[in-house]
Amino acid sequence: MVASILVVDDDPEIRRLLSRFLSEQGFRVSAAGSRAEFDERMADAQFDLVILDVMLPDGSGLDICRRLRNRNPGICIILATALKEEVDRIVGLELGADDYIGKPFSPRELVARIRAVLRRAGESASAGGTRECYRFAGYIADPTERTVISPKGYSLDLTGAEFQLLQALLDRPGRILSREQLLDLTQGREVNVVDRSIDVLISRIRRKFRDAGDEDIVKTVRNGGYQLATRVDRAEGTT
Repeated sequence: MVASILVVDDDPEIRRLLSRFLSEQGFRVSAAGSRAEFDERMADAQFDLVILDVMLPDGSGLDICRRLRNRNPGICIILATALKEEVDRIVGLELGADDYIGKPFSPRELVARIRAVLRRAGESASAGGTRECYRFAGYIADPTERTVISPKGYSLDLTGAEFQLLQALLDRPGRILSREQLLDLTQGREVNVVDRSIDVLISRIRRKFRDAGDEDIVKTVRNGGYQLATRVDRAEGTT
């Protein structure tokens, strides 16, 4: 199935170039130059992924990201920010963006990011019937539904990027994974020495487990990285 993408950027030249390039790569593409146009496009069609600029003439892309994640939890979001706007990148991830890309960027790099994000979303949605779940510390994580059920029976509200990182840890319980390894496992990219996205995601995951009553699901290993500090079992789940 052809993925449908919405490009949201106030620069008409960027919209034109990206729309043409992404169309040539086989995607269905729409574009919006403002928050108002974004609302119009979302009302008229369904999209698999949104490329969202932070700075728009009539509002903040970060506000759109927050609202979009709350209303459309299954949609993929790639945040586009200027390279110097590290705070915006971190806030965007905290608000639920699946990935970010710094401006200026190569269209080919963007396509690689798009395919990686869509692949991660598709892998969890493609399985049917019986499926394998993770059981750890009383929790059940279902990679098909991308859900984590607490021992008390309620669901932890994880974004796609958060679940992807948690799954990387669940696949390697007890193993110390560096930030570089986690970036490669979850985002498939070379590490940037100032890239703090893994740290942000770990912080968000910890906060959600802490709110559920667990303090030490993910531990920091000094000069090493991060470690899932609990036993993990595999078991079949059903749809």
